[in-house]
Amino acid sequence: MYHVLSAYQFDRNQLDHLFRMAEIMEYTAANGGSNVLNGKIMAALFFEPSTRTRLSFESAMLRLGGKVVSTENAAQFSSAIKGETLEDSIRVISSYADVIVLRHNEVGAATRAAKVADVPVLNAGDGAGEHPTQSLLDLFTIQKELGTIDNLHIAMVGDLTYGRTVHSLSYMLARYQNVTISFVAPENCPIPQKVKDYLDQQGVTYFEESDLQQVAEKVDVLYMTRIQKERFPSGEEYLKAAGKYVIDQTVLDLMKPNAIILHPLPRAGEILPEVDADPRAAYFRQAKNGVYIRMALLAYCLGGKQAEAELEALAKVMG
Repeated sequence: MYHVLSAYQFDRNQLDHLFRMAEIMEYTAANGGSNVLNGKIMAALFFEPSTRTRLSFESAMLRLGGKVVSTENAAQFSSAIKGETLEDSIRVISSYADVIVLRHNEVGAATRAAKVADVPVLNAGDGAGEHPTQSLLDLFTIQKELGTIDNLHIAMVGDLTYGRTVHSLSYMLARYQNVTISFVAPENCPIPQKVKDYLDQQGVTYFEESDLQQVAEKVDVLYMTRIQKERFPSGEEYLKAAGKYVIDQTVLDLMKPNAIILHPLPRAGEILPEVDADPRAAYFRQAKNGVYIRMALLAYCLGGKQAEAELEALAKVMG
């Protein structure tokens, strides 16, 4: 049984394999989908609001011929409101579905779920912890847009303390060669020490910066994130960080001509609409790639030999 719980679990070979599968899934989606997961059921259990992650997982499952059962606000519209533990919920849902996609407000919830589940659990975000499937689509997008992930300079900007996407992305970037990371954050939401400790262990070069414009001149990827009001301990702390960094035409003018801008979305004013028309604005293409990565993950977890055989046949068609 294969769970997807953390960015830590992927090595370079697995990442390369998943990205190749995602390329094949893009081709599959454009040509009517597949029935490789016919008869399989995915349960989407979301304790926090979501648009892109939930719908892209559901779209991915449907494009592979599977079915979906889901609850978008499980904190209010499930037995959790009656006091049922996460573990008991997972035990029951395991008997209803072949895979569980879980988003939860508590760090470590996906790992707790995997310990009692009889089916694969895919972590769709656990509080301020990790979001490994988002990081997979982020890296896949970088590779598609720039042709490589090695030898790049990536800036991560915004709420880096509570931003689970940047945590997972930092861990995964450590699998690549000669990557440099610049962390640009307000003083009250810096990148956590545990992330820096891991990068130190892996020999990854990183810098903590405060001037977005100076960083924008140097990087190949500008990864912007939202200041997450809902995760700050108080409104006062949120206001200290809100609006500090904004990508506008001034920042665009400083960037390299072949650099790209990414954002896990939703945005809340940190990228102005005027940026959308610039070809370096890749965040909507990035969101679309989420379907292909999640198709690859579901096929990888559930498809077995049949899925591998179909993928190999498609790869031959693709050349």
